[in-house]
Amino acid sequence: MSRSRLRAAIDAGEVVFAPLALDALTARIAARAGFKAVYVSGGALGYAHAVSEALLTLDELVSATRHIVARSDAAVIADAGVGFGDAVHMTRTITELEATGAAAVEIEDQVAPKRVSHHRGIEHLVSPEDMAAKVEYAVRARHDPDFLIIARTGAVKNESFEEAVRRGNLYREAGADLVMLMPSTDEQWATAPKRIQAPLATIMSLDAKTADAWRTLGWNLVIDPFTAQVVVVDALRSVYDRFIAEGATGTDPVAIRDGYRTLAELAGLEPFYAIEDATTERRVDPRPDRRRWLSRFAHRRQTKSPSDKVSADSKTDER
Repeated sequence: MSRSRLRAAIDAGEVVFAPLALDALTARIAARAGFKAVYVSGGALGYAHAVSEALLTLDELVSATRHIVARSDAAVIADAGVGFGDAVHMTRTITELEATGAAAVEIEDQVAPKRVSHHRGIEHLVSPEDMAAKVEYAVRARHDPDFLIIARTGAVKNESFEEAVRRGNLYREAGADLVMLMPSTDEQWATAPKRIQAPLATIMSLDAKTADAWRTLGWNLVIDPFTAQVVVVDALRSVYDRFIAEGATGTDPVAIRDGYRTLAELAGLEPFYAIEDATTERRVDPRPDRRRWLSRFAHRRQTKSPSDKVSADSKTDER
C-alpha cells in the first residue's frame, strides 16, 4: 500500500488496522491476510534485540524499516519514539525514515533521551509547546506530503484526559496528520474524536473492538504492537521448555517440514528462481554437441582448395 493510498484511506474515514511486523516475512504474511498497513514498534524491536526501545539507535530502526518496505506491499508505519532527541534530531529522524519508503512515522511527547523505565510505567512528558515545535519541524523536514506524521501524547495516563485533548489539538495545529492517544474510559473513547480536530490513532489489541465499532466511534488507525510478538514468544517458550523437560517439543515433524517448505513462497522467492533459471541454473547438456562438431568438420572438408588437394596427392605419391 503506497503512502498516497494510506493517506486516502485515513482521509476517507476508513479504519486501518496495523499489526506488528519487525521483519519483511511477517509483513508479507500480514499483507497476504489483508492488512493494509504494518507497524515497526520501537518497544517490540527493543525486546527483539533484548534491550530497551530507549537504547535503540536510529540506524537500527531505519534498517528494520527499509527491509520491510523493500519486500512488502503493506504501508509501513515506523515508531520513532521521541525522535532520538530534540527538534534538530527530529529532522534527521524524519529524513532518514522517509527515505526508507515508509508511509508514516509516529513521534511522541516523552522526554528525550527516552528512559528505560517507561517499560514499567514511569513516563515523563515534555511541555506541550516543546512537542508542538518538534512536530512542526518534523513536518518541515519531510519531502512528500503523503508521508504521514502521527503525534502521540501520553497525557491521558500522566496528566489528564483534558490535557490530552489540549495537546492533541495543539499538535494538529503544528501540522500533525494524525493524533494518537490512549483513553482510559468508554466516555473518553467516544468523546475524543469529537473534541480533537484530527484523525485519531491508538495503540490497542486487534481483538479490542470490531472495525464497525471503531468506525462508529470515529477512530481511524488502530495499531497492535503486542499480539504478534506475544504469540510467537509464547509458542517458542512452550516448545523449547517442553523439549528440555521431556526430550521432545510435542510438534509434528511432518507438519514442521511441510510448514518450512512454505516459507520460500511466503518470502516471495519465485522471481529470484526465474532469474537463476534463465542464467546460472539454465539446463545445458554436459556432453559435447557432436552434431555441431561433425557439421563443422564436414564443412571444412567441402571447402578445401584445389591446391590443398594437390599437396595431399603429392605427399601420397612420395610415399
